[in-house]
Amino acid sequence: MANTYTVSQVNTYIKNMFAQDFFLKRVYVKGEVSNCKYHTSGHIYFTIKDENTTLACIMFAGKRRGLNFRLEEGQKVIVGGSVEIFERDGKYQLYANQITLDGAGELYLRFEALKKELEEMGMFAEEYKQPIPAYAKTVGIVTAATGAAVRDIIQVSTRRNPYVQLILYPAQVQGEGAKESIVKGIQMLDAYGVDVIIVGRGGGSIEDLWAFNEEMVARAIFDCSTPIISAVGHETDVTIADYVADLRAPTPSAGAELAVCDVQEVLQKIQRYEQALKRNLEVKVVSKRQQYENYKVRLRALSPEIKVREKQRQSLELERRLEEGMKRYIEQYRHRLQLYIERLNGLSPVSKLNQGYSFVAKDTKAVKSITDVSKDDMLEINVTDGTINAKVVTVKKQKRV
Repeated sequence: MANTYTVSQVNTYIKNMFAQDFFLKRVYVKGEVSNCKYHTSGHIYFTIKDENTTLACIMFAGKRRGLNFRLEEGQKVIVGGSVEIFERDGKYQLYANQITLDGAGELYLRFEALKKELEEMGMFAEEYKQPIPAYAKTVGIVTAATGAAVRDIIQVSTRRNPYVQLILYPAQVQGEGAKESIVKGIQMLDAYGVDVIIVGRGGGSIEDLWAFNEEMVARAIFDCSTPIISAVGHETDVTIADYVADLRAPTPSAGAELAVCDVQEVLQKIQRYEQALKRNLEVKVVSKRQQYENYKVRLRALSPEIKVREKQRQSLELERRLEEGMKRYIEQYRHRLQLYIERLNGLSPVSKLNQGYSFVAKDTKAVKSITDVSKDDMLEINVTDGTINAKVVTVKKQKRV
């Protein structure tokens, strides 16, 4: 048979046909999501279908940056991309570049455009964010008067701190007139002077939440002097109000937890502070008591009475030492005097006289030599018991040996 081809040749031919078809290079397909699987590689494999047929789709991990919601079963979506054949399996599929929810595509474009504009104006900047008060006494709430959101906020607030006053502005949060109602609620509660405002509602589609994506609501939040917590929808829902608000809460319940302090935690903290203060006070008292005792000892040492007693003791000690010194001094001089007496006794004329010597004087002058007298001179000879008057008969000179 002349016209026989391999499977690879046929698949390659079909692939080239797909590649040359301009329509298939950029196509938008609307359908319902089914068989959705998030692969560990980051790719998303899913099928879109209508009432008659299905189309296999894949979105590679690198393209997921533009996907701002989680793809789930049953969603109505519009998938933009190119239709190509997977040559190995001979199957064609839609390679998705972008995915939007059906009917919400235009709203998403408006959302992104407003978000970019407000961000460039600085309305999302951190320096404009006000701190949420840690212990709010009055909490304003801008939400629908009926519905799960207000019930959740009341329930959580009452559980955490029943003493906090909740002031509700029953706003319209969906449909025509909702944005004006929300803005008025913010302005009235801000003028009333509450400590913090919770602005939010329960979850829903992008159309349901659109009032919180309006520019006038964003500007009202930005201009509000009271700190605002945005608590719109579920955790995966993100609105313009979330970016402008001072704090974003994933749900209304979480918003109440962020706005209202837990009174039990506060009481426990106070108790811990009280215990710590008591311990520190006890340590301080012990330290001051010890300091007092030290001062008392030092004061006692500096007391005039103690000083006088100390001086008296010193005086007595000095007196004792003086007496002992005087005694030693007197003994020393007494001993020296005795020595002098002995020496004087040895030199005393009386002592000499007692030994048989006599003192000879002429006209009251001592006679020391034979030259001091002449024959017939009258002399006085003093002996121990009296005076002898004598006359010089002869003078004889003694010869030296």
